[in-house]
Amino acid sequence: MKPSPEAAMNDTGKTRVLLLTDEMEVGGTQRQIVHIAKGLDRGRFEPSVLFFRNRSFFADELESAGVPVIQVEKRGRIDLRFVRELTTRLRDGRYDVMHCFAFSGELWGAAARRLLLPAKRPALMSSVRGTYEWYSPLQWRVKRWVSRQSTAVIANSTAGAVYAQQKMGLAGHAIDVIYNGVEMPVTASGTVDALRESLSPHAEAALGVFVGRLIVHKNLPTLLRACRLLRERGVALRFAIAGDGPLRSELEAQILHLGLQQEVLLLGQRSDVAELMAASDFVVLPSLREGLSNVILEAMMSGKPVIASRAGGNVELVEHDRTGLLFETENAAALADAIQALAQDPARRRALADAGRARSHERYSVPAMVRAFENRYAEAAALRCAGALMSTRRTVG
Repeated sequence: MKPSPEAAMNDTGKTRVLLLTDEMEVGGTQRQIVHIAKGLDRGRFEPSVLFFRNRSFFADELESAGVPVIQVEKRGRIDLRFVRELTTRLRDGRYDVMHCFAFSGELWGAAARRLLLPAKRPALMSSVRGTYEWYSPLQWRVKRWVSRQSTAVIANSTAGAVYAQQKMGLAGHAIDVIYNGVEMPVTASGTVDALRESLSPHAEAALGVFVGRLIVHKNLPTLLRACRLLRERGVALRFAIAGDGPLRSELEAQILHLGLQQEVLLLGQRSDVAELMAASDFVVLPSLREGLSNVILEAMMSGKPVIASRAGGNVELVEHDRTGLLFETENAAALADAIQALAQDPARRRALADAGRARSHERYSVPAMVRAFENRYAEAAALRCAGALMSTRRTVG
């Protein structure tokens, strides 16, 4: 029989939950952390967020919502002062549950937790946010070490859960799946038409949008090669890339090399993603690997057709030629074909968009995701409380 969640409450009468991640830059995982922290029932839970580096406006958003945000700065690969401060923060916070995200967050969160007395350790929950094909054998050993300490391991896609179970040799039921939740995008009144005009002043040119970090696994070079093919075919197209990251200078050089200065715009990090999607004709995600993409969900919720690679959780979200189009990863010609099909067929765009929006409203919402995490946090805190009680009884006996 499971322990009663009420037994897990501390002296405030609420379950203290710490969401811990390495970076707080603008990304899909960070956006989900914000949704969870802001959405938790404050009558039952006290959420806090801790991160190591790269603060963004997400931290400001959390603080405005009354969620404590803590930065424990990590200055190098091995930073003993950081470990000491992190351990102190965990001890003084008296958290019931610590939910860790990202490899570095899980590693150092689990390590700091082990430095606490057993009775002071929060229940550990860890995450699977993709298929992690790039992990080394050492990283998988670390991931397994963290997972075996975790009360629960939560994946955001079935593809990610199955892959991680196989790599770590875990039982088939060892990883739960909670799909990402997205909010209905809200656009600022009167801004969408002006934004569309600024990005694509020629009415005959279709406007595609990419939203995400400029990193290797987002596979933007394939998108640029597809854009070059489309220009050679005479397809009228403008493409806006919204986001920032370590590959920005490399992408700028490739755009120049391919002669795409008029077709492709690098917008940098944006806070008006809802408006960008509303102004676009379609959204493209060419990732080499992906968990459950918030960008795809947000595009579907916005009523925009999606073109996505057949990678990771993308195939769980996009049903080819019904809610969007799929193409083989790194096949620039196939991506160009898909873009051309939507750029030149408004009726097809509308049909795919309508089906995608209906699917997203039916299956993926922030409240549903938050309720699922509330259940997991309550169960983890109750198990921690029961374990501490049994340990006390053994000591007294």
